[in-house]
Amino acid sequence: MPQTTAGETKAPKVPNDIKKYADGWMTEKKGTEIPAFLKFSYIVIALGCLAYFLIFINGEINHSTRGALVRQFNAVTGTANGFMYLVAALIVIFAVVTIKFAYSKFHED
Repeated sequence: MPQTTAGETKAPKVPNDIKKYADGWMTEKKGTEIPAFLKFSYIVIALGCLAYFLIFINGEINHSTRGALVRQFNAVTGTANGFMYLVAALIVIFAVVTIKFAYSKFHED
């Protein structure tokens, strides 16, 4: 930190165009847009999560070693496809809201 002549420390001045979050742990310049690669990554991650969830909705039933155990477990307990599709719908809603937020224009209140 910069020091004064009397040995006291003074906090450096922060320009007015810098916003501080979490007590200064995160900072950003006002009006900064979300980078394009990050916007694209939101889409890829959301689609990846949804695809993984739908592919393995009833477990990894085609796995060479544990597939038989998963099929037996599903036969005993039954499947919960209705609930799983509800969770998939929540994933889609979250993805849409996140992507809409990422692609919306920044508004300073």
